[in-house]
Amino acid sequence: MAFINRKIIGAALTLLSAGLALPQGALALDPKEKQEIGDFIREYLVANPEILLEAQQSLKKKQADAQLQQAEAAIADNEKAIFQSKYDVTLGNPDGDVTIVEFYDYNCGYCKRALSDMEAILEKDKNVRFVLKELPILGPDSLAAHKVSAAVRDLAPEKYGDFHRALLGGEDRATEETAVAVAGTLGIAEADIRKKMAETTSDEGVEEAYTLANNLGITGTPSYVVGREAVFGAVGVEELTAKVANVRACGKTVC
Repeated sequence: MAFINRKIIGAALTLLSAGLALPQGALALDPKEKQEIGDFIREYLVANPEILLEAQQSLKKKQADAQLQQAEAAIADNEKAIFQSKYDVTLGNPDGDVTIVEFYDYNCGYCKRALSDMEAILEKDKNVRFVLKELPILGPDSLAAHKVSAAVRDLAPEKYGDFHRALLGGEDRATEETAVAVAGTLGIAEADIRKKMAETTSDEGVEEAYTLANNLGITGTPSYVVGREAVFGAVGVEELTAKVANVRACGKTVC
């Protein structure tokens, strides 16, 4: 291998620098040269295995950057639906200077753990507007619980915050029955809930949330929108608080 010609060395280095991907037909190599370049790459990777990790990390960063760019464009195009939808409920300060939008599912374990993040933010920061956006993606039970939730929102919007905390914070799986039971503890009659559900022939709120999630590149819950950034996953109270502070300081989540 010490006598590989410059053409093959150049081809091999091009392959490596391109993340081991080269368009078919980009190099005019005869069978012997192809064998030599394959041997060269193998020896190089065995001697320098860290390059595979670097390539993987680079790919992940590239994908993450593309996802964030997609989300930023989607936020600009769907600002009203994200921040001012008539189907959502707002907690905290309705006139707050920074808004956090949370996409969640009542049966999402990460969302249940993230409930304390919301509570901590609202407790410490009286100038945050927190928008609850239901995204029932974890099966029929989640969708059924959402339908009860939507009825509660229409019947007793002033009790929705307590309903949300109780249902999301509960240990039982969220279903139509458990959601109705939670509403009952708040004094909302089951008969009224079922009547409201029967009157609702479509679910434009969920359709809107699904569309937004698709446009934003959201594939799981919880996910957030803070400022002009989509935040994917249960990132924790410290990261969310830092992003809020940056929005106030420089108008962006990263200053």
